[in-house]
Amino acid sequence: MAEIVIVVGSESDLSYIAGAEEVLKENRTPYEIKVISAHRKPDETAEFSRKAAGMGVKVIIAAAGLSAALPGFIASHTTLPVIGIPVVTGPLNGVDALLSILQMPSGVPLATVGLGKQGPKNAALLALRILNLLEGKKRRQNK
Repeated sequence: MAEIVIVVGSESDLSYIAGAEEVLKENRTPYEIKVISAHRKPDETAEFSRKAAGMGVKVIIAAAGLSAALPGFIASHTTLPVIGIPVVTGPLNGVDALLSILQMPSGVPLATVGLGKQGPKNAALLALRILNLLEGKKRRQNK
């Protein structure tokens, strides 16, 4: 599995993450996309989250709209860094998703990017920076 995995709750969210894909492709960074749902398939989503690190995943990017449970749900089942992207949708134009992703309880860290086209791009850039830090740590350990 790729070191970066982008997760969306439904296929309708795939077009929203195009900016993240663009950034990762420009930086020649392999990634995978998974469509899983915290609401429709919670057991599958929890299992992916728990096993991701063992499959070589280093960073998870999760996009969600409306109730936006997906990023926090994933973050609560893994020790990997998770970056939440609020999807601009619904009657509140994504503000509800933004607040849901931002307001995690203590003990469930979750990075969050802003609304709009810059959100997915910034999520990918943040994931790349995290990978760069991990690569630097790996090099220091090998010396």
